[in-house]
Amino acid sequence: MSSPPPKPIVLHIGDPIQWNHSLYSQFSTDFTVIRPSTEERQRPEFIKALKEKRWGNFAAIFRPFWNTGGEMGRWDRELIPLIPESCKIFASAGAGYDWADVDILSERGIIYCNSAAASSESVGDFALFLILSTFRNLAWCTTASLTPQTFQDCHTNSAAISHNPRGHVLGIIGLGNIGFTIALKAYHAFHMKIIYYDLARKSPTQEQKVDAKYVGSLDELLGQSDCVVLATPATPDGKQVITEEKVRKMKMGSRFINIARGSLVSTTALYNGLQSGRLIGLGLDVHENEPTIDTRLKNHKNVTLTAHNAGGTLETHIGFESLSMQNIDAVLKGKDALTPVNKHLITDKANKHTPSKHGGQKL
Repeated sequence: MSSPPPKPIVLHIGDPIQWNHSLYSQFSTDFTVIRPSTEERQRPEFIKALKEKRWGNFAAIFRPFWNTGGEMGRWDRELIPLIPESCKIFASAGAGYDWADVDILSERGIIYCNSAAASSESVGDFALFLILSTFRNLAWCTTASLTPQTFQDCHTNSAAISHNPRGHVLGIIGLGNIGFTIALKAYHAFHMKIIYYDLARKSPTQEQKVDAKYVGSLDELLGQSDCVVLATPATPDGKQVITEEKVRKMKMGSRFINIARGSLVSTTALYNGLQSGRLIGLGLDVHENEPTIDTRLKNHKNVTLTAHNAGGTLETHIGFESLSMQNIDAVLKGKDALTPVNKHLITDKANKHTPSKHGGQKL
């Protein structure tokens, strides 16, 4: 009687799981889970271990938390080629993936899955707060009660520069899971008019749910929006989306919200926009040089600054952990990944190298 085939190996980087114990128990039964020590996760030792094939021919990389498991630093062209050919998927907590070069993972045929879907509700709620804050001057209102003088100043003068969001145009850059959740909440709660810009237009069915209008360029969105929300992942090349040039394209007297990545936005451009009056409100949960905050923005009455808190709820963390396992389970059992980020890049690469019936490459 032949022995059963060996179970696929999953490399678990980071702390032990905390919440989904029943799911992890089944996960550990179906796969051989190896968790490198903290010392082994430091970049020099991690590279050495990969070269030695210390953890065998693992089939998946599992990072269930965004704040641990990143000790080896950026997954780049130095690190990724050391991953064994057996690896099919890298599933991680968090919405962003600016710490991993997904294009290089694609070259190796490795599907990268994030967990943005698990944070959509939390980030959507937080974005709603930031939108309301910029329309109603909440940073000013919530600090003015500290002294009688500031209380009276805000009570007397804030109304003239505060507005209801209803009927204003909300422009969303990136209508993915998070962007659409923000649109849904703003449309139903504030009755805002939704426009969006994305690399690919969404289906008519999805657009109809929020009566969204697609615009064909970023400049067009910036020029039409009373409030702009950035909800797109960081670019692989580190290129900024909101620059001095783009701020000048914005509607005079508009507002800007960033719940995406601080690296996508020039803080100087935002400050200059406030100084010129082109921008009259900012809501920033992420920052260009976080955890350091640009002091020029700290004392402005209509700038709300938070500490990368938008996705920070217990429900989000539970979802990150669960969704990462579910993605790996699906792929290693021959099914489609639930939340692939780079599947289109892998498909494009495969298509280019598929011989056509004429003997050439499929273009």
